[in-house]
Amino acid sequence: MSAAQLPLLKNLQDELAALEAQHLLRRRRTVDTACAPLVSAEGKDLLAFCSNDYLGLAAHPALTAALQQGASLYGAGSGASHLINGHSRAHAQLEQRLAEFMAPQIEQARALYFGTGYMANLAVITALAGKEAAVFSEALNHASLIDGARLSRASVQVFPHRDYAALELMLQNCTLEKRVVVTDSVFSMDGNIADLPALLAICERYGAWLMVDDAHGFGVLGEHGRGVLEHFNLRSPNLVYMGTLGKAAGVGGAFVAAHETVIAWLVQKARPYIYTTAAPPALAHALLSSLDIISGAEGSQRRAHLQNLIGLFRSGLELRNWRCMPSDTAIQPVLIGENAAMLAVAASLLEQGIWVGAIRPPTVPPGTARLRATLSAAHSEQQVLQLVQALQRLDAAASPAAEAA
Repeated sequence: MSAAQLPLLKNLQDELAALEAQHLLRRRRTVDTACAPLVSAEGKDLLAFCSNDYLGLAAHPALTAALQQGASLYGAGSGASHLINGHSRAHAQLEQRLAEFMAPQIEQARALYFGTGYMANLAVITALAGKEAAVFSEALNHASLIDGARLSRASVQVFPHRDYAALELMLQNCTLEKRVVVTDSVFSMDGNIADLPALLAICERYGAWLMVDDAHGFGVLGEHGRGVLEHFNLRSPNLVYMGTLGKAAGVGGAFVAAHETVIAWLVQKARPYIYTTAAPPALAHALLSSLDIISGAEGSQRRAHLQNLIGLFRSGLELRNWRCMPSDTAIQPVLIGENAAMLAVAASLLEQGIWVGAIRPPTVPPGTARLRATLSAAHSEQQVLQLVQALQRLDAAASPAAEAA
């Protein structure tokens, strides 16, 4: 029986064709070089503005050497879950360093290392909430937070983006004792930042946990790179903090930092932590070097350079037909509107050797398709200006079509 004759496969083929017709079909592009501003992908040299390597550490020589050393010390894999015999000395050292690093923002801090940020978010929400709990989720939260809330079996309420008056009203009307408020720090498709001081004040007032996903803030925000909590100078036992280690930190995995009692609970109850093989110890070993860079003089210099590039991009970009969305972070979205138009712009940039992320529904609402330019400390001023000039040329070329419409 052919695929076309099998109803199950035919249904999938029809749905894929429907996605194609709506300009929603996603495709991968294979990269042949290390993560850097200049990459080779499928035989073409490109200037890339689509990675989350915010500090430019993914191909840093010190991290590469540390990863090699870690593999020589601990081998290629961990061999088991953390609670069997997969918890290596490298994992333990990394967790201790992360706890010490985050201690100024977290009372009685302890840290727990995860294989991915997605797993960490699922772990925290499902372990802290449950059938007898209420989860309050920001409307623009990452998919992992949304899925964690669903899997927790808690009563879930979604509050509008940055509408903290609406959240407070929900908490006032909540009759459940266990309450967890969940938010991104830097919103990954918009680039703006949650008002964490306002959120924390509300959570403390109503006895709720505040679970913060700082995937795009850790290493970047704050004087020492401690993320959004340092950026706002926050410290509270109500905070449960998740930072990813594959973005600004340049390697892979994630961690949760919280009061030691919270971490002790996660070790006992967080299914995504308990029932999976531990990440390779070599990664944890490499991350020790990453923390050295983030917390040291080099990290400060890279953050300062990144901030300069953000200012250069925003001050240089003057658009007539599209809109540069408000963002003070390394995520700089340019709103185009319709899927086909946005894909055409992304394709035009690619023809010029510039690779920018093309974001469509369901990741963003219908009618808000956008280019998502992400800046890195590894970029030069000249490279950012090259992107700005290319965008302005394409925006100007879109004028006649816009006027005709």
